[in-house]
Amino acid sequence: MSMELDASLYKDILEQAPDAILYADREGIIRLWNQGAERIFGYSPVEAIGQSLDLIIPERHRQRHWDGYRQTMASGITKYGTKLLAVPGLQKSGEQFVTEFSIVMLKDSQGQPQGVAAIMRDINAKRAEEKALRERLAACEAAQAVTNP
Repeated sequence: MSMELDASLYKDILEQAPDAILYADREGIIRLWNQGAERIFGYSPVEAIGQSLDLIIPERHRQRHWDGYRQTMASGITKYGTKLLAVPGLQKSGEQFVTEFSIVMLKDSQGQPQGVAAIMRDINAKRAEEKALRERLAACEAAQAVTNP
């Protein structure tokens, strides 16, 4: 594969991914925002790029987020590593939803943190299905306990 094809392939994957893929610099300013991010959060790239991550973080979670973000940028170490995280997100409409995501710490050639990339997805439907299944299971167990005391 030639270098042009490689770059084109990466760009196509990034742009066409159904998941949100974004990058925020050391200061938490959004510098990359794909179509998946637009679909999930409701902001176009023009609206999101150049804005603070506060754009997609519910107000009550911002202090905790920024405390961790600043610590991560200062140390170059994230306590989350390769873990999949679930946190509240904020859509343009003001609606909150649950996101599941992983992060990638990006560093310069001297090993200094430059920012964080995140791959995110809306898991509200998944959570609702899981809740409905738990409720059905509880109802079945309760019915069985009544018929088989």
